[in-house]
Amino acid sequence: MAMWLLLPRLCLVLSSLTGVARSASPVVLQWLNASAAENPQIPPGVGRALSALIIGHGGRLVACSGKNLLAFHRNGSFAWIVPLGYNCRQDISLVTERDKIYLVTEDNKVIKISPQSLQTSTPSSEVFFSHNPAPGRSEQIIGLSTSSSYSSLFITIANRGLFSFSLRDGQLQWSAGPVIDRFGYRLGCKGNISGCYFSSAPVVDQCEGTLYISNTKGQLYSMFIHSRQYRWIQDLSSIDKVITIAPGNNGRLYILLPRKSVVLGLDVLTGNISWQQSIGPLSNEKILPAVDSNGWISTGSLDGFLYSVSPDGEIRKFLQKTAPNSVIHASPVLDCSGFSVYISQTIMEAKSSQTIGDYTYVSAMKPSSILFTLLAPATGTVYWTEKYPGQLSNLLSSSDLEYFRLDETILLTTLSAARIGSAVQCYTKRQKIAWTCRKAKPKFVHGDPGDHNHVLLLFFFQLFVIVIQAVVVRFCCIFWRKKKLQKNNGLQKFLEKRRSLHSKRRVLGKIISELEQKAAQDASSNETLEHLGEMVKAKECIERKLYTSYSLGRDVLGLRRGSSSILPLYNGKHKSHSFHGTQRESITIFNMLSDSSSLEEDKSSSSYSSSSGSYNGSSSGDMEFDTGSRSAGEAGAGPSNTADVTEGDQDKLPADVESSYQVFMNPLYAQGESSSRSLSEREEFLMPQGSAPAKRMWLKRRRTLSSMN
Repeated sequence: MAMWLLLPRLCLVLSSLTGVARSASPVVLQWLNASAAENPQIPPGVGRALSALIIGHGGRLVACSGKNLLAFHRNGSFAWIVPLGYNCRQDISLVTERDKIYLVTEDNKVIKISPQSLQTSTPSSEVFFSHNPAPGRSEQIIGLSTSSSYSSLFITIANRGLFSFSLRDGQLQWSAGPVIDRFGYRLGCKGNISGCYFSSAPVVDQCEGTLYISNTKGQLYSMFIHSRQYRWIQDLSSIDKVITIAPGNNGRLYILLPRKSVVLGLDVLTGNISWQQSIGPLSNEKILPAVDSNGWISTGSLDGFLYSVSPDGEIRKFLQKTAPNSVIHASPVLDCSGFSVYISQTIMEAKSSQTIGDYTYVSAMKPSSILFTLLAPATGTVYWTEKYPGQLSNLLSSSDLEYFRLDETILLTTLSAARIGSAVQCYTKRQKIAWTCRKAKPKFVHGDPGDHNHVLLLFFFQLFVIVIQAVVVRFCCIFWRKKKLQKNNGLQKFLEKRRSLHSKRRVLGKIISELEQKAAQDASSNETLEHLGEMVKAKECIERKLYTSYSLGRDVLGLRRGSSSILPLYNGKHKSHSFHGTQRESITIFNMLSDSSSLEEDKSSSSYSSSSGSYNGSSSGDMEFDTGSRSAGEAGAGPSNTADVTEGDQDKLPADVESSYQVFMNPLYAQGESSSRSLSEREEFLMPQGSAPAKRMWLKRRRTLSSMN
């Protein structure tokens, strides 16, 4: 139901509060005399006007009067004064950011005041921003706000737009207008855009990192602080075009429509209306509701009730006992804890209300007293209540505020700064915001898109997670396609076999180490070398299985190993050479010279040729070999580490060469690898360099290729 108010705003004038006479401080007297000289039209004895009080740095009360900025202590005594040189606007509230204060003057300037510079040679005030309107255009500053997280000051100028300035250097960061053109489609300012402009002060949501502002057409804008990008636009013109914005800092945005007496709760992510509640008639269109740290929005009504609505839309009414004969026309003020509000009820001698159509008319006469109350909307607890006149009269009459015209809003701010009736712990502005942000429901909590460092960290974290997931998925796909797992053996048998192979490899490794030490001490022991060769070959077979069929990756054809060799081996009597072919088999040739060999045959070389590659070896002529050494058949006891020489081929060899050349596989450095092909026999040609054609020999070598498993 729409409400229209005929009751003018009540103003409590404390000029009648003479109380006990006291002398003003010398600074106040000096300022009063200077103010009287500048404004001779003000009658003597009439208090000077004050703008709305704010609680600044250190808990001081700060207000503007004329061309000066004044500060008062919590008890109302005078603190300091800063000459501005410009008349400040009374209808625009001051803004504080840490130890700086910003205000708007009547000639469209924003003044920056630094109170800490009062005792230094540095000027305590300076012009932060100045705007000269175009001829014939109304381009007055409507309001301003700050964001400590982004170190920005936001200014709304009628018929121009919204401007963001850096608090560090005063440079323009960005600007935005009420009309947006996206892909040829216009957003914002329905109908005629000539009379459409931003009509409210910018409101900052500290938790979401967004700005809210409305235009003259009843549209509400949400935009990111770090840029001029709009988040959403909500059209509320179907309800009303006059909008008061109150950030919840808890995932909710509260909209008060004073002419309709309606409170809306909006989702900050989408701008959709979550709930709607009707309240009593309000005193004026510029009334500001209070939002406490629990997320409850509270505002007084001319029907005498205090209306409070929770973040979920639950509505409560307080002060029922005194409501019938009272009105509330001042905005509530939060206490220092942020969980309670100060309320003033004006007790009237007579009050009447009448509803005609969509409007409610309230009339009242002869205020008799004022009832101040401190209560917590979330719990309904009343902490303190006091009537005026009463003890509060003595408090005000003993302060320097008695020289000014005061209304109920100023008195409520004074009570909050003085912590009258408050027994709870006080919190700083940052602590209050942190508390409300934690109270936000998880579905409304989102990272701030304006924080580039957090966005970058989040991006790299997500990229890392995606890479890990891709590696895991690829590994699983390769692993589950293994043949050993597809033969109905199951994962358990596969892992048991893999553990068994690892155990065998460790045992063989210990045996090989012991045999290597034994072979190093007695290299002439062929039995040790044979045993060592068998162990090396068995270990390599196990390793091939671990790296292929029983690996955790894909099945491969074989184990790739280096082709280098440490041979030749030399123990003073025997010398051997190791060769490797393109098929990666290994062969070692032992050259042994008999006593009947000539000096020309002491220096010999063997040439080995096959279809897969060629090998060359030579033996030093100064090497003596024992003619009584083991024959080729005896030395080749191991079937896998010798190159067999058949008896038929031995018969073809000359008698003087048969006892001089023997072919062995090196048992210590066997490098033969598995292949899928079956065993084959090849003929090798061995011819010492410098020998006669009659000494040409043919040796038949059986090439042994083990299977992969």
